[in-house]
Amino acid sequence: MSVARGAPMAGERKKARRSTAVVIQVFLAGTAILWLAPVLFALYTAFRPYSDTATNGYLGIAQTLSLHNFSTALSELPPFYWNTAIITFPALFVTLLFASFVAYVVSRYSFRFNLPLLVLFTAANLLPQQVIIIPLFEWYNQWPLPQWLGGGDYGVWFDSYFGLIMIHIAFQTGFCTFVLSNYMKTLPKDLDEAARVDGAGVIRHFFTIILPLCRPALAALATLEFTWIYNDFFWAATLMTSGDKLPITSAINNFKGEFFTDTNLIAAGSLLIAIPTMAVYFALQRHFIGGLTLGASKG
Repeated sequence: MSVARGAPMAGERKKARRSTAVVIQVFLAGTAILWLAPVLFALYTAFRPYSDTATNGYLGIAQTLSLHNFSTALSELPPFYWNTAIITFPALFVTLLFASFVAYVVSRYSFRFNLPLLVLFTAANLLPQQVIIIPLFEWYNQWPLPQWLGGGDYGVWFDSYFGLIMIHIAFQTGFCTFVLSNYMKTLPKDLDEAARVDGAGVIRHFFTIILPLCRPALAALATLEFTWIYNDFFWAATLMTSGDKLPITSAINNFKGEFFTDTNLIAAGSLLIAIPTMAVYFALQRHFIGGLTLGASKG
């Protein structure tokens, strides 16, 4: 009797699970389509000349498709890729290095100001960047900057690569410190004791033991930070005025005219601009996903 009852119940549970799986798959497919729709529309627009959209409308069926917009954008963008590299890679390296220093101190040592120090570095992420733009703009116009650091004709932090690098380091270090400190806390304390027994100092312990073990977290943070710094538009548009110094996300404004804007060309340029971030993500995808799931199985 119990066996006869159990079979229908098992069948009902299997049907419920199958129905749930179908609903989840439909939801995920719909979300993916909704997420990709703007990208696909931008790709469609980029392949159309402006004359075609002016005649048939942006939602109309294209009569002509070509690579002209991509070739035009690609002929203008390479110098700005270099400007972005000058800003992004130093800011990324210093941010991760500085954040790992602070995270190591607050996670591996106990002292009175341990928690306030971590809160101080993390609090910067709670402050909207737009709030400080006016005082920061004034300071950047007054702080002297040596010629060898890019002070240029202005001789100040304003309109310099160094100024943009420093603002990215200041705003990104807090988040990286928070993530790295939480990860370093999961590393066994026995490693510290073993290092001290072997005569390793603080610097050697950090660079030879702790930092290599943080490789998954650093890879995940490197992917995120590269994307955030690379895609920055606000600070570059505010603190950089020289057209030949602009990073690539701000240089897209060069495709706009005073009385006319070729949106098809801008769509092509935007897609080309997104290629480096996609390349970095796919290159570090395994490490990125592993870094995001760190500690997920810990109770």
